[in-house]
Amino acid sequence: MTDLNPQAKQMADESMVRNLDAQARAIWPQEIRLFHRYALPAEPRILDAGCGTGEVSSRLAELFPRAQVVGVDIFDHHLDLARSRYASLAPRLTFEHQSVFELRAADRSFDLTVCRHVLHSIPYPERVIAELVRVTRPGGYLHFIPEDYGMLHFQPAKLDPADFWHTVAPAFSAGTKTDLFIGRNIFGILAAMKMEEIAVDYVILDTLRVPRETFAAILEAWRDGYSESIGQLASITRESAVAYFDQMAANIRNPNGYAVWMVPVVSARIPSADSQ
Repeated sequence: MTDLNPQAKQMADESMVRNLDAQARAIWPQEIRLFHRYALPAEPRILDAGCGTGEVSSRLAELFPRAQVVGVDIFDHHLDLARSRYASLAPRLTFEHQSVFELRAADRSFDLTVCRHVLHSIPYPERVIAELVRVTRPGGYLHFIPEDYGMLHFQPAKLDPADFWHTVAPAFSAGTKTDLFIGRNIFGILAAMKMEEIAVDYVILDTLRVPRETFAAILEAWRDGYSESIGQLASITRESAVAYFDQMAANIRNPNGYAVWMVPVVSARIPSADSQ
């Protein structure tokens, strides 16, 4: 664990590869319509900040077939996997080792800057957002998925998952100095930065819109990657955390069960030169 990446162990674990894959499959079918609303140039430059294993970088390259897409991350094995998986999209799609706290790009380099599933896992999210604003051109767009762990809802059985999330999320936030509720807090950050056209939409991951096995795979990846740390930082044991995650996955797989995660998708536009 480091000061700027307190969830480094979890992000580097093999369970994160499974998690990123399942989240992309679950979220992208609803998220894609939000990308269509951005007024991008014919040959846009797109940054995927914190790209992981490249699932969404590759989808962006396919969605915008004349775009130059750069995915950046700090985990080399994730980047190597991305390069191997999506070699057919090179050289339009490239992957680079860079920190979202200090990007190498010049000011005003990108027409669209994307940052998904990152801000909840790092301290000082406002510093990262400011860096993403810096590299985005006036009139360009920011697109975030800032996770919020108060927006998960499962049916209770022997255990009540509401107790788990109400206990674990604040404790994990405090222990890692991160904001697991950034999804509801990012609006204020963007507003204070005088961003324009701030919008908050939701992708609904539930047992009606997402295949149950895909949804359950997200919970099981969280179980495998985070239960040990939860046992260290929260007031429940690792074994209890595993039991909660297993019950939530069972709720999802139950054909008569219902579960939902409301995933915020937050966008904004950099003020144009005329409005600055």
